[in-house]
Amino acid sequence: MSLFITFEGGEGSGKSVQARALYRRLSQLAIPALLTREPGGTPLGKKIGGWLKWAQDTDISPLTELLLFNASRAQLVTKIIKPNLENGMIVICDRYADSTTAYQGYGRGLDLEMVKAVNNTATEGLKPDLIVLLDISAEEGLGRKRAKKQDRFEREDIAFHQRVRDGYLKLAANGPGRWLVVDASQSKRKIAQIIWQRVSQLLSRHGKG
Repeated sequence: MSLFITFEGGEGSGKSVQARALYRRLSQLAIPALLTREPGGTPLGKKIGGWLKWAQDTDISPLTELLLFNASRAQLVTKIIKPNLENGMIVICDRYADSTTAYQGYGRGLDLEMVKAVNNTATEGLKPDLIVLLDISAEEGLGRKRAKKQDRFEREDIAFHQRVRDGYLKLAANGPGRWLVVDASQSKRKIAQIIWQRVSQLLSRHGKG
């Protein structure tokens, strides 16, 4: 049986590292798995992601961000996520609809009901079985990114990133059964162990353990 697992978190939380670690562990156990990401995962999504993260001479409005992220998402769901779930794969996605709620809803201040409606349209109602939130303070997360070239979101002020973090925590509090909140200030190994413990429970429940 298929499983859909997403990784969420603010800048510098380590979610991409942990998504890859889970994918490697599943692959080593010969469990069919696919790792994808947002925005991206398809040729169209990669182009949209490039515009959203690295546009230098364009003032992209919050509403435009919402629609572009969901255009990328709709393509990913239709072409990659759903077909692989239907084939019994475990699909791991580095960011998904909750990123848009946190960043464009809580961070940018767009109406949350509108964000939810657009997200639901793009995902065709597809929700993850597990959402892993790597939680870290905005200051610590951004501190991990300082040495690298910063994209449009990383360059936002600290208040924006604090709103994003608060948004994630509110989402997790409203859906505790689906969310796993992990303190991202711990070691990579410890975080991976916590995530694997939860994933292995899901695998056993679905007859894969």
